[in-house]
Amino acid sequence: MPLVHHAKREIHVKVVYYGPGLGGKTTNLEHIHRHSAPDRRGKLVSLMTEAERTLFFDLLPMEIGVFRGYRVRLHLCTVPGQMAHDRTRQLVLRHVDGVVFVVDSQRGREESNVASIRNLAENLRRQGDDPDRIPLVVQYNKRDLPDVLSIEELREALAVPPDVEQLEASAATGAGVFETLKAITKACLKVLGDPATIPEGRSPSIVPGRRASMYRAAEATTPEVSIPKAPAVPRLDDD
Repeated sequence: MPLVHHAKREIHVKVVYYGPGLGGKTTNLEHIHRHSAPDRRGKLVSLMTEAERTLFFDLLPMEIGVFRGYRVRLHLCTVPGQMAHDRTRQLVLRHVDGVVFVVDSQRGREESNVASIRNLAENLRRQGDDPDRIPLVVQYNKRDLPDVLSIEELREALAVPPDVEQLEASAATGAGVFETLKAITKACLKVLGDPATIPEGRSPSIVPGRRASMYRAAEATTPEVSIPKAPAVPRLDDD
């Protein structure tokens, strides 16, 4: 549930871009940063390896306007795609309000996409979240490349239900990037409703409706796991 500050008249929404390694998560954030007004964006923090993969996360605080009299501030993050950094993915997902699942449309990446969506479901459950209650947008990325699977093939492989918003994109060219951002922001704010009626801070008692599941393949393999508490990825107001 988005974080509400009544005194500041602000809503803070944390969106995590999730997906397989080299699928285009960081490229999405880089395009958003480059094409946003300098006075409406924060510093893009990017920690990279020599292979130019996201090692930890990108944090892009960005103001996007006003919703029912409250200023909206987005906190956009990506997770590392490599399975070796799963602990980092768990930390980045703490207090997530919405997820953009970035699908690599290239032929041959089917298993990586499926493994990543399973991993997303597992990590959400590990922290006590119901994956089917977290606002979700699926972005089919790299549609500009020549050898890509059809949307129908990708949708079937990932078992994406019709009530999950899906968009085609090319993060490298910017096509569909801001449309994806707009879609997930609207989904998060729809869950919130009227911010004036929400208690200060987070309200775990307010839970959005459950949608059809796209995590069916993960349900049978998700273990009961208890992990120690760890600090969440900081928001701007954690001073």
